[in-house]
Formats: sequence, structure tokens, C-alpha cells
Amino acid sequence: MTADLRHLRAFLAIADAGTVTHAAARLGVGQPTLSRRLSQLEDHLGVQLVDRSTHHLALTSEGRSFLDKAATAVAAVDDALDPARIRYWPVRLGHSWSALGRYTTPLLRRWKAAHPETPLELLRIDERMAGLLGGRTDAALVRGEIPDAAPVRRAWLLDEARVAAVPTGGELASATNQLTLDDLADETVVLNSVSGLTTLALWPAEHRPASTVRVANTDDWLGAIAAGGAVGVSTDATAELHHHPGVVYRPLAGAPPVPVHLVWRTGPGHPAVPELVRLARAVLPECARKPPPGR
Repeated sequence: MTADLRHLRAFLAIADAGTVTHAAARLGVGQPTLSRRLSQLEDHLGVQLVDRSTHHLALTSEGRSFLDKAATAVAAVDDALDPARIRYWPVRLGHSWSALGRYTTPLLRRWKAAHPETPLELLRIDERMAGLLGGRTDAALVRGEIPDAAPVRRAWLLDEARVAAVPTGGELASATNQLTLDDLADETVVLNSVSGLTTLALWPAEHRPASTVRVANTDDWLGAIAAGGAVGVSTDATAELHHHPGVVYRPLAGAPPVPVHLVWRTGPGHPAVPELVRLARAVLPECARKPPPGR
């Protein structure tokens, strides 16, 4: 037996739904058929992908490792067979928040002028790697350090300064001194635990915020701060692109800058990605793209 696209779709549906019953309903097949396809895929790979010991199925470590590969393969096939894309092949550039900050519009305009036959699609996907590992994007703008073990290549673009986001009209918004992490430690801090970068580890261990609110995206992050009683930490790109009448951005002293990388998968990919890397670097002024010592 050779595994094919049906087996990959069966595995992805089960991984997402958590039960064979729900996954079978989603795919419109019988439960025995779906279970058989999963078993055939596991036999083909020689590993167990799903732990069936509980009612709610869970992926094994091998299943978690295989998940991104399966999603990438299915996404590539779906993209290749999309009739709407038969006459052109767009480059899908993902980001989880703030894209390339103030340089986003120059990048899009210069790409359109230089490559009118290859659209550049900017996609916000609320996850750290912005859909890259699952095949939903061809490249991604990713903030923060990227693990060396990640199956990607990366190009450093610039470092962004951190800012504090505080409620309009509050004491911190009107403070005359530059804000510090200590100023925020006694406040409730909003953390984007899905696609954000800020964690409690940003603060010294002896003075970390005791109260946090967790959200899943930038919109909810802004809303929680604007409602009053909470603050956040982000980068100056967020201040440039996400204006909100209920939020004031203030420079944040003593917090390390955030590296921004353009990242793409290893192996075959969109042939225009190298040109995207070149153009992304070209739109940055010399002071922004000069790497600090050691980078």
C-alpha cells in the first residue's frame, strides 16, 4: 500500500478534531474508513501517529513531528489545483502582527512595480510562524529568536525597539519620565499567548507582574489595554501600524530589542522567495539593516 493524499487528509482531520467521529463527519466518510486510512498511513510510515488509549485522541511525538509535513503537503496540492491560481503563482508572505512595520507599504509597492506578474499576498495568521510550517505561506516575517532546529532558513532584517502600551488617560500615559519594566510590573499585563512574543521572563525574576490577562491575537490585546486596568509590551512596529484611541504607546527603557527575520522553509519552495529576501532588505534604510555586533 502506498499512502496518498486521502491518508494525509484523514490524519489532519483526526489531529484537528480530536476524535474519529468528528473527523469522519467533517470529511464525509464513515468512521471505519477513516480509522483504516489512519492505520494504513501508520503502517506505511512504520510509526504510531495517534495515541488511541483515551476517548479524545492525542498525537504521539511522531505524530506531532509529522503534522507540519502533512499539512505542508496537503496545502501545496490544494494550491496547485486551485483553478483561481492557474494563471499566476502569488507569493504568500505571512505575519502574525505588524508585518514589517513602517516598511510594509514600501515593500508591497516596490514588489508590485518590479514583479507585476507575481502578486505578493500579505496574510496575517495568528501563530508564531505565521502559517509557514503548515504550508499556508511561502515566507513569513517572524519576530524573536528562531530555534536552530526549526526546518527553516532565515534572513535577519532589523531589530525593533520595545514599547509599552498603556490605557489612554491613565497615569502611565501622562508620565513625564521614560517608562521601564519596573513601572509595568505592578500592573496587570496583557500577554498574547498564541502569536505574541512577550512573556513574564522579560522581567527580572525578583519583580515580575503578579497579574496577567491572556489573549490570542493583536486585536484582543489592544482591546484589553484600551478597556483600562491593564498594560502591554510590544515593538515600535505595533505603535506604527496599530493605532487605537484607547491606547498610548510609550518608549520602554531597559528592554532588549526584538529581531525581525524573513523566514522560509528548507527544500523546494516558491522560486521568487530569494527575490523577496533581496527586496525586503533593500527597502530598509542603512541604519535599520546594519546588524549589531555578533549578529
